[in-house]
Amino acid sequence: MLEQQAQEYWQQLTQAHSEASWLQQHQRSLLPVLGLSDLIARSCIQDLNVVARLLRQDELSAPHPDYQSQLNQLLEPLSDEDAVHEELRKYRRLQMVRLAWLDLTNQQSIEDSLQQVSLLADALITSAIDWCYNKLGERFGYPLQDGRRQPMLVIGMGKLGGAELNFSSDIDLIFCYPHLGETQGGKKTIENQQFFTKLGQKLIAALNQMTAQGQVFRVDMRLRPFGDSGPLAMHFAALEDYYQEQGREWERYAMVKGRVINAEGHFSQELGAILRPFVFRRYIDFSAIDALRNMKALISKEVRRRQLTDNIKLGAGGIREVEFIVQTFQLIRGGREQELQQPG
Repeated sequence: MLEQQAQEYWQQLTQAHSEASWLQQHQRSLLPVLGLSDLIARSCIQDLNVVARLLRQDELSAPHPDYQSQLNQLLEPLSDEDAVHEELRKYRRLQMVRLAWLDLTNQQSIEDSLQQVSLLADALITSAIDWCYNKLGERFGYPLQDGRRQPMLVIGMGKLGGAELNFSSDIDLIFCYPHLGETQGGKKTIENQQFFTKLGQKLIAALNQMTAQGQVFRVDMRLRPFGDSGPLAMHFAALEDYYQEQGREWERYAMVKGRVINAEGHFSQELGAILRPFVFRRYIDFSAIDALRNMKALISKEVRRRQLTDNIKLGAGGIREVEFIVQTFQLIRGGREQELQQPG
């Protein structure tokens, strides 16, 4: 069946790029991966440049590239949002196909694959937000704090936060920024809240919007405070108030995997100081144990309702259950045992 699928994709590839006579000499190396991966096959059919790049011996045998540096070089000269969206999607497709090829031909471990997909996602998010930030800053000025530009910190949740992103994962994000105020130095001054809301909207469009080149990632923002009804970006003081006064146990559980993707240094440390006491408490919290027990009962009930008992991800002993057990220990013991305070 795989051989038949490979032959069908090969026919589509040669028909789509009939002018590329050089494809014939690479049939033997291309056929196995075309049969193993729809992602590789469809990407090669869509873009001949992907095939040409991957057939270079140094492209697959070389060390993993510095995604961030390459993306910065690609995006820096661009002035149009549509061009940025296209470049992000083309770069993502090339690198995902490259990683899938290495994975399926046993040239890298599964751990390396997950790490590299996560690093690629980090770079795509960071480069997109940097470009959008600078363009907004040119128009509205920049949010400043003690003379320094305030960033919008992007918290990666779930698989992205744990650096365990796979090829088909969507990404769960939370946006926040340090302090209220107004922008300075632009043609028009606006409040920081408005600036970072616009920035969040532009970032989501850059990643989530479907174009002729596809999308970078499906973006889910529902884990943010107040969910879909909450502000798209929240300043640190409001974030701290929310988690202290209204934060629920499932949010603690989710935040175990929270990781700041795009900023290091003072602001990231300040955010960590806000979130850490909410997630990892210094004492054993028996109310949290009861809440986790109830949460697990609801999950098990949903698995039975959907008849997923033997599902490798959601069923008994499956991936989700192993993850639940690990994160439960992190929540209960992480406040005292700091080695448990890691998202992966």
